[in-house]
Amino acid sequence: MIFLLISSVIVLGEVKGIIGPISSRYFIDLINYAENINAEAAIITLDTPGGFDDAMRDIVQAELNANIPIVIYVYPSGARDASAGVFITLASHIAVMSPGTNIGAATPVAFGTGEKIDESLKKKMINDAAAYIKSIAEKRKRNTKWAVDAVLNASSITANDALKMNVIDLISNDIDELIEKIDGYEVELPGGKKILKTKDVMIEKRLMSFKDLFLTRISNPNIAYILMVIGIYGLIFEITHPGAIIPGVIGALCLIVSFFSFQTLPINYAGLALIILGVIMFILEVLTPTNGPLTIGGLISMFLGSLMLVKTDVSFLKISLPIIIGAVGTTAIFLIIALTLVVRSLKRKPETGKEGMIGLEGEAITDIHKDGTIYVRGEYWNAYSDEKIKKGENVVVLEVNGFKLKVKKKEE
Repeated sequence: MIFLLISSVIVLGEVKGIIGPISSRYFIDLINYAENINAEAAIITLDTPGGFDDAMRDIVQAELNANIPIVIYVYPSGARDASAGVFITLASHIAVMSPGTNIGAATPVAFGTGEKIDESLKKKMINDAAAYIKSIAEKRKRNTKWAVDAVLNASSITANDALKMNVIDLISNDIDELIEKIDGYEVELPGGKKILKTKDVMIEKRLMSFKDLFLTRISNPNIAYILMVIGIYGLIFEITHPGAIIPGVIGALCLIVSFFSFQTLPINYAGLALIILGVIMFILEVLTPTNGPLTIGGLISMFLGSLMLVKTDVSFLKISLPIIIGAVGTTAIFLIIALTLVVRSLKRKPETGKEGMIGLEGEAITDIHKDGTIYVRGEYWNAYSDEKIKKGENVVVLEVNGFKLKVKKKEE
């Protein structure tokens, strides 16, 4: 009996960022979980710039066929619901927005192949998206005219306008107010109509797992690019300093993770080739210093390759220009420091081997002319000189001939 009193539950989820394979799986798993426990409803807060068409359609299909009420809440204030997010919101049983949010700009964009889309194909994509969003709006009895306009003309409106135009059902300041407002709300489910009873209902939060949250974050093209740059640094350090191990391991891990992120993006292989060329130039510069040309060529190649790497018109899928400039600038500083150290080392007097002996000062242990012995750098050496040097006088090493040193008397 006690169980029955507390069995009414609302499942609460959150999606923030690009709609992709990870967020799609999370959406669907949450709806399935809510259905399995016979939840009163599933509320999902949404803040997205848009995302991938396949992921969006999977979510919409799950919403339209859900056996429990799905509430999409564009939250918090300042959040946006654009592109793919518009389809998801319109497909919900109850669409809610927070004050200070906006919805719209659902015009489809081409991405995934990295190739330019011709006008005829682009027109077909737009018409297909318009028909799809219209069918969703019709099923949920929302404003079909605006829905189509959001696709054809990228129309975007505020929360207040969305409520007036029958795009959404409610405006709410927070979750508690939302739950209070939907109490007694009637929705149409595949099995028939349902009246929501949300008064004193329990709320069960089911946020993304750490794994899914991590994968969602690294799917951001800017983060993927930063990981790629760190990976490049690690591999360059490992190649130029064999045996360091840790930089190489970190570099390899970062590159693998970045490649995972890039697999969902429209990668331009010409841009990738330029970045690889730049890396090769950097490695050659460190191994065989040219004092500038390879560094300059590598930086230009890396910068152009980074600009070209993701080929898309979608702003949220592009790599931020400040991040590219920061990465190339950091690389430039690193290489300038490395080249400065190399130049200094070339100018520095050798301290080991034969060259390291020349110029050292020592003391004549015996009289020296054709033969003799000196003490230099903590060692006794056979020595000879073109001049006569008396025992106890200071000498300077001129040459190293096998195991014998040519010396001269140190000038006072």
